[in-house]
Amino acid sequence: MAFSWDRRVARAGELAQTHPAVGELLKFYQHLARFQKSVYERMASSNEDHLLPVLLPYFPELASLVKHEGSPSLRQAAQSLTEDLDEDRLALLESIWQHQVQASDLAGEYAFFAQALLQPYAEFLAGRAGATALLDDAGPRAAQGSPSLCPFCGSRPQVAVLRPEGDGAKRSLLCSLCATEWIFRRLLCPNCGEEDKEKLPVFTAKEFEHVRVDACDTCLTYIKSIDLSKDGRAVPMVDELATVSLNLWAQEKNYKKLRPNLFGV
Repeated sequence: MAFSWDRRVARAGELAQTHPAVGELLKFYQHLARFQKSVYERMASSNEDHLLPVLLPYFPELASLVKHEGSPSLRQAAQSLTEDLDEDRLALLESIWQHQVQASDLAGEYAFFAQALLQPYAEFLAGRAGATALLDDAGPRAAQGSPSLCPFCGSRPQVAVLRPEGDGAKRSLLCSLCATEWIFRRLLCPNCGEEDKEKLPVFTAKEFEHVRVDACDTCLTYIKSIDLSKDGRAVPMVDELATVSLNLWAQEKNYKKLRPNLFGV
């Protein structure tokens, strides 16, 4: 994996120390990432058929973690899920895995549980299928054309990544579920395809010099970009989570996030 589970856990700890406003959220993420790592490793060591029902036994463990470390709303959802039937839990997983829900629905508490389990599952499947072949020692290589959806699982990107290239940086997108990373044009909206730079404003803040908000005035969506040429220690899925304050600018300008992150933000 380009960004290992251990790197994610460590980065969350670093950012929790330097950005106390999101410290509790990042500490919760650390617990969650350790759990996801264990799911990933157990799947990798198993000879079972890796179909969605393989995730059902992990629901009680995830619910227990959330009851101890999660927010009040997530704890309430965890309690409800412990009372659900396996058929209901499987339907929840399928609705997101098969892209049957709108982006706004991914901000709900129940979607959190499905995505928390689907992420290590999808990353394992992507690795087994060779989707990581899109990465080489210099970073991601181009997939066919400039797809707006993940070339492996078809999910929307969570965040963009800028990697050093010559005197500038090349841009890629990072999948919200399987963490596959693929090259994407710099001046192109990943939602509607707008390519007029005058309609693609960028917002940055001094406290996060390596993170920017890439917006589109045509479809009024935005995605954050993590610039590894400015901070090579950054882990995109974690740094995106830690910079929730940048969302305020986007909201004030009536932009909507291309895809909410794991915590619905």
